[in-house]
Amino acid sequence: MNNTLGFFICLVYIFGIIGAAEALRRWRGYGSGFTRKVIHVGVGMLSWALPWLFDSPWPFVVACAGFMVLNYLDWRYGFFASMASADEANLGTVYFPLAAAVVVLIFWQTPPLMVAALMPLAWGDGLAPVIGQAYGRHPYTVWGHRRTLEGSVGFFLACLAFTWLALWLLPGQPELSAGGALLPAFVVSLTTALIEAVSIRGLDNLTVTALAIAILYTWPF
Repeated sequence: MNNTLGFFICLVYIFGIIGAAEALRRWRGYGSGFTRKVIHVGVGMLSWALPWLFDSPWPFVVACAGFMVLNYLDWRYGFFASMASADEANLGTVYFPLAAAVVVLIFWQTPPLMVAALMPLAWGDGLAPVIGQAYGRHPYTVWGHRRTLEGSVGFFLACLAFTWLALWLLPGQPELSAGGALLPAFVVSLTTALIEAVSIRGLDNLTVTALAIAILYTWPF
């Protein structure tokens, strides 16, 4: 696809996800803790389309740089209530596009690894607090921040499902069977769930992604 058209589609999609989250917040009364994660998952799933939207990683990297600036301004001035965090020191929305840009630059030639490296951030970190808030019965505290066992398990399961699907289904190298994709997906999911549990103030967007990159980059496919 033409990079300009891909860039336009990318922007329309991301702002559409943000708009949908705002609509949920205003019309359905969902809190920003939920709508932030709608954006997390929705934007993260854009990675599945990147090999068809662009023939180079750089247009997406430029988009990520733009959203880093926009998200920082939103953190400072509160343009989008659906992206607000209860923790005023949480810069997770700024770290998200940074992490995505790094993943795309490293794994552009290997789409299954590129998408798999972003699934812990998109689905694992996206669902963990939602599940924890809805079903959490076994809390624990890390650096003064509350977590739940149920949220951590939710992270692991969601991450495992989508990391496995990315490694198995996406075309490109490495070509893996369903069985061959399961072990690396399991290792990525377990280790990133553990690092997410001890990361605070949005740093999990960096630590989770960095660990996923390290495992997938060094895995003997």
